[in-house]
Amino acid sequence: MTDTPSPLLAGRRVLVTGCGGPAGIAVLTELTALGAVPVAADCDPYAAGLHLGHPTRLLPSADAPDYPDRLLDAAVATGCDAVIVTVTEELLRVAGREADFAARGVAAWFPAPRTVADCLDKWAFARRIGQAAVAAPRTALGGHGDLPGPWIVKPRYGRGSRDVHAVDDPADFPTLLRRVPQPLVQTRLPGREFTVDCLIGRDGTVLGAVPRWREQTRAGISTRGTTFADGRIDVLVKEVAAALGLTALCNVQGFLDEDGPARVVEVNPRPSGGLPLSLAAGADLVGQFLRGTLGLPMDATALAATPGVTTVRWFARSTVGRSTPR
Repeated sequence: MTDTPSPLLAGRRVLVTGCGGPAGIAVLTELTALGAVPVAADCDPYAAGLHLGHPTRLLPSADAPDYPDRLLDAAVATGCDAVIVTVTEELLRVAGREADFAARGVAAWFPAPRTVADCLDKWAFARRIGQAAVAAPRTALGGHGDLPGPWIVKPRYGRGSRDVHAVDDPADFPTLLRRVPQPLVQTRLPGREFTVDCLIGRDGTVLGAVPRWREQTRAGISTRGTTFADGRIDVLVKEVAAALGLTALCNVQGFLDEDGPARVVEVNPRPSGGLPLSLAAGADLVGQFLRGTLGLPMDATALAATPGVTTVRWFARSTVGRSTPR
């Protein structure tokens, strides 16, 4: 985590969405440490990040017809130089609209529309990764077919590990396939689960990638992890970035066994909820991402992380008074 403000970023006002979630709060906290002025935004007036002492703005939900315009209006009204979106469904609404933001003086860096859509749709993701021959679990839609077990059943569209089930006995499939919405079945991968927090340039160059073991999770969010280094992870991130056209701040999740390649299971085209673990290991992911968003030069050497750093996250309580964020 950054200990001193950045002269290039000090005083910059940045609207951050999704401040009811761990990713949004992590970005708020890091921006403050960098000397920037974050403006916390969310569609829920009780979102935790709206009650931490930052300037605030209420937004409509991502499915509102006017969400992109309301987001831009909020950034302009609060005098923001840039916007950082931490919710994938929101990214889907604004992807490809950087020029609209720039026209009103707000810098933005969003992934490509198809990239966001294919990361949200796990079936589309599996097909696109498969076409590029990236190492990943075999996947089927609606049933296990001829997939070898053991298996994982998950929703085609889902988040936070909700409705994800491990299956060892094929007799469990009839019940689970009825219970899980639009079920996707995958062969369960061996090895240890990891997440890689990545910053990928607009030209697809991997500027920084910080892998960490997912040693403890709560509701799909890493709460304890240890950074590590392995060349197979570097290869995987480059292949995934090329296959999906990934750019900006994102995270790659997968499994690594003692033998064989690293395998990808999911990509989030946004900051991860476990981002503080990578920041604590010394990678200036938020600062360099903001620099790139503002059109300032990025320093890839500032994205290196120290392997072997174990970080434990905790959750704080904030009491909401009578005031309601605007």
